[in-house]
Amino acid sequence: MYKSTASNYSGGEVNFPKVLPARRVTSGAKEHFLANYYGINPFDSKERYLMVLETSIQDHNPETSEAATLGMVDLKDNNKFIPLTKTYSWNFQQGCMLHWLSDKLIIYNDRRNGKFVSIIRNIPTKEENIIPYPVSAVSSDGRTAVSINFARLHITRPGYGYAGEGQDPRLDEVFPANDGLFLIDLTTGKSKLILSIAEVKKLVPPLSNNSIEYFNHTLFNKDGSRLFFLARSSPGPRNTVSFTIGSDGSNLCSLFPDGWEGSHFDWLTSRKLMIACKLEGKKWTHVLFTDGKQDYQILGGGMLSDGHGTFSPDKQWMVTDTYPDELRIQTLILMDMTTNALLPLGRFYEPPKFKDLWRCDLHPHWSPKNNMIAFNSTHEGTRQVYIISLERK
Repeated sequence: MYKSTASNYSGGEVNFPKVLPARRVTSGAKEHFLANYYGINPFDSKERYLMVLETSIQDHNPETSEAATLGMVDLKDNNKFIPLTKTYSWNFQQGCMLHWLSDKLIIYNDRRNGKFVSIIRNIPTKEENIIPYPVSAVSSDGRTAVSINFARLHITRPGYGYAGEGQDPRLDEVFPANDGLFLIDLTTGKSKLILSIAEVKKLVPPLSNNSIEYFNHTLFNKDGSRLFFLARSSPGPRNTVSFTIGSDGSNLCSLFPDGWEGSHFDWLTSRKLMIACKLEGKKWTHVLFTDGKQDYQILGGGMLSDGHGTFSPDKQWMVTDTYPDELRIQTLILMDMTTNALLPLGRFYEPPKFKDLWRCDLHPHWSPKNNMIAFNSTHEGTRQVYIISLERK
């Protein structure tokens, strides 16, 4: 175990784990990246299989006719890539929003018969159950999902939605009353609108001309009782408001004073969450606080900017990343939750050709046993998946 040499911690001895060098687990001429957004578990519970997408696209956002291959890397068999199926609902930032429901069942987004849907697939038998809505988050018990309008998102936040006419984007409505957050019963496939976009109209800043409001970035808390989401507007100057809401549609709560916005996020417990925000409307940093309260705690001694922070399953650590600096270096950072001490895990160069909609953020993901961090990177010239292993006593 290594003792921290960090200078921005709150006191006490820190025993960081031994950090092994990053190793690439995908290969070949094609691009590979994790099949879901940062923080969503891509590993099976035994940590043998890792879910990734494979594509030949390198320099543009996927178009309607361009599928990606969904497959899994066998980490116990020389990192063998096992193709499973194809999906037409995917992007470079969030993959196809894959979630493990069990060690045999996965759910992921696709387009079937022209409509955006989600597919529950039994890996051994290949049996499928089609849910008539795409998912943006799944509860920890695997019974419930939340859905948003990925066609509207494709217009308002290019790189995060899906190409094609799989949903009605409702572009003629600034604050639609029949679109927003939908709660999906994954057993029956039935949906319920728990919050319309129209219902946040009085809670968000005035929109600029030609802008429309939309929802993005949803995440259930640990017991599934509440949801985090962002309300944003586009095009024009983007405004962002961070919200939580009960999964039954009750108790909508704006999380920050005006101007703090919010970007990336994770729940530490069912009541506490971390959001990277513009503190006092000035400086981006990571803050931890209680849902519905203003007991904000700055993480990392104020040394962290905007990044994709996510907590280890045992809640001992947070891993986050940085955007490329002036030399196009991205850094992966580990933080001790007890002391706020920081430990850089690696620095990775992003070639200039990876930019805009097909940029490659590191987007870290923890393994279920807390001993691996998977991430995407282009530092060897192509988009591939890497793992950093952590050895603890």
